Amino acid sequence: MSKSVADVLKLLKDNEVKFVDLRFTDTRGKEQHVSIPAHVVSDSDDWFESGHAFDGSSIAGWKGIQASDMLLIADPASAFLDPFMDETTLVMSCDVVEPSDGKGYDRDPRSIAKRAEAYLKSTGLGDICYFGPEPEFFIFDSVNWQVDMSGCFCKVNSEEAAWSSAEKFDHGNTGHRPTVKGGYFPVPPVDSLQDMRSAMCLILEEIGVPVEVHHHEVATAGQCEIGTRFDSLVRRADQTQKLKYVVHNVAHQYGKTATFMPKPIVGDNGSGMHVHQSIWKDGKNLFAGNGYAGLSEFALYYIGGIIKHARALNAITNPGTNSYKRLVPGFEAPVKLAYSARNRSASIRIPFVQSDKARRIEVRFPDPTANSYLAFTALMMAGLDGIQNKIHPGDPADKNLYDLPPEEDAKIPTVCSSLEQALEALDKDRDFLTRGGVFSNDFIDAYIELKMEEVTRYRMTTHPVEFDMYYSL
Repeated sequence: MSKSVADVLKLLKDNEVKFVDLRFTDTRGKEQHVSIPAHVVSDSDDWFESGHAFDGSSIAGWKGIQASDMLLIADPASAFLDPFMDETTLVMSCDVVEPSDGKGYDRDPRSIAKRAEAYLKSTGLGDICYFGPEPEFFIFDSVNWQVDMSGCFCKVNSEEAAWSSAEKFDHGNTGHRPTVKGGYFPVPPVDSLQDMRSAMCLILEEIGVPVEVHHHEVATAGQCEIGTRFDSLVRRADQTQKLKYVVHNVAHQYGKTATFMPKPIVGDNGSGMHVHQSIWKDGKNLFAGNGYAGLSEFALYYIGGIIKHARALNAITNPGTNSYKRLVPGFEAPVKLAYSARNRSASIRIPFVQSDKARRIEVRFPDPTANSYLAFTALMMAGLDGIQNKIHPGDPADKNLYDLPPEEDAKIPTVCSSLEQALEALDKDRDFLTRGGVFSNDFIDAYIELKMEEVTRYRMTTHPVEFDMYYSL
């Protein structure tokens, strides 16, 4: 349940909390934090209004040094006791606020998401947009890499991996492990991560993130998924950050390492983040209707908006160069911009449900390196544009889109094939994001500039596979 300021102050007192950890999310989607003694909060009458000052110029893609002063304003509803700190610590998610006008900073992802929720209400189209992301991740034993002038390499170490069948381990090689694409989902000992995922789930429940399911995913070498309950845009983005924090830290406690990187290993499934969505008004699910797969015309227009703007969305929902190693045609990736009931080869799926309350769409091309605040906001803004402009998505695709005749295949649009292509699409197709002042053009320009730094670094770095392909020519 949401907590008030009074609830937080009681938590501090009842649990003899020593520190308050203030967290915010940067443009790339990584949580940042600063800790203050708990008495700074409990001894002040107006701390929740006055906030905590910090230097915004040190955050990539944010303020210049000439205008660096920013405020962190904590959200008491997000408070939880940190399960990993040695000293009792209470954590709160924060908005980043401009001290000059008291408004949310236009490059703060959480403030952007809050503006999106306000914009939805202002349109009269709905009261609330629900999101249910499914971020997949890998748990490895260890990982090594190096990139310098002499060359580069990366190496994943995983006792569970199919390639470890010939390895000699101190405790012996058990031989029980998932084959390539064989991880969905045999019982232990083939699934070696059951207890670790269970530990993650118990902690998630403890800190207020309801869990619905956990299981091994398709890939070998420790691909997993923890399914958590849907919620409103900002709250669900907050909870996704909590999920990442818990996954990383529980794996660390077990002496393992977890990653949400979309394609850390070659030749097996990558990690996606399917995003379930629906809009409600006056307690009614507006996506439920009498049309295809139980959808309303309202929902079909929402799908139409996402398909229309999908390539611009890619820059935000698939924000890394590694994202596009997952989105490759012909390898069972959701690259085809089509919708279908239960057909997992389409990039937008309508799950089979028994109740109109559960009616929703599932957008399958995003991945878990996405900044959840930005990704959920961008998806909703694209969908709202579809509704406002009555963009119909056309007929559903009930065929297997991975096995179409060439002439049919050519008619179905696809997602972007590279981050650079996605950033170019975002630059040209951005108006739907700036409506209602949700995203600013200044933020979009800064985002593109930040991400182009990654593109340039990637383009300039010699890859080991290039030695394999070109060294002897």
